[in-house]
Amino acid sequence: MSATTAKPAVQERPETPLIQVTVPPHSIFSELRAMRIVWRRDLIRFVNDRIRMMATLVQPLLFLFVLGSGLQQLSSASTHGVNLKTFIYPGILCIAVMFTAMFSAASIVWDREFGFLREMLVAPVRRSSIVIGKCFGGATVACTQGAIMILLAPLVGVPYSLALIVGIFALQLLLAFTITAFGVMIAVRIKQMQAFFGVMQMIVMPMFFISGALFPVANLPGWLTFLNRIDPLTYAVDPMKKLVFSNVNVPPAARHVLDPGVSWFGWHVPVLVEVAVVLVLGLVMLGVAIWEFSTTE
Repeated sequence: MSATTAKPAVQERPETPLIQVTVPPHSIFSELRAMRIVWRRDLIRFVNDRIRMMATLVQPLLFLFVLGSGLQQLSSASTHGVNLKTFIYPGILCIAVMFTAMFSAASIVWDREFGFLREMLVAPVRRSSIVIGKCFGGATVACTQGAIMILLAPLVGVPYSLALIVGIFALQLLLAFTITAFGVMIAVRIKQMQAFFGVMQMIVMPMFFISGALFPVANLPGWLTFLNRIDPLTYAVDPMKKLVFSNVNVPPAARHVLDPGVSWFGWHVPVLVEVAVVLVLGLVMLGVAIWEFSTTE
């Protein structure tokens, strides 16, 4: 009797069930949800970065209290007795949101360096929703910083009023949206953080100094008048000045010198037109940013 070698039975493994991934149908609600997620992400990053919160407040405070106090004696004659800190306060309200909005736009360059931007781009949503969410997030973060500067109004001789607070906050929100759109438009084409901050310093600081935040815009040299009129920040600083000076007891002669307004070829530009200029510029730059974002990698 011959012994036969028994072969072990091969057990067939059960097939692993496939996991079906379902993508929700595209709708306006999915786009709004994408905007909300991007907006919320910016807020979470801002709240968790306390060093950034403090750093973005240092420069406006230096301009307001150090520069304003240091040059007070030198400029007392030209300001007709008005405190220099009171005069530059509207410009400081603008610069407080301007720098924070630009820093918010810088997160796009950061996300590109670390690969997170690519994950956002492959999401089943329109790229315009990502850009709009980023602009709303930057505007919200910047207005949070700007609200801190509103609290300093009594320290520079500006009394509180409901119209003042609401008006300042609305102008800051509009400016923050426009500057964030401008920053996103630039950040889409830049791949390194060092390059972005170099471009930011090259553009933002001249915009601030030329806008008339630190000096009256009347009787300027011709070349400076031209630069002032084409500076987008001018049309946010001037309404802010009018809003603040309307709430301060200033002699008519001093107001005429310190708040002359903006004119085009002799035509005095109304405040609503200035606000409309800032809004239109913001929408145009948002459109350019969306187009650039849609054609990027």
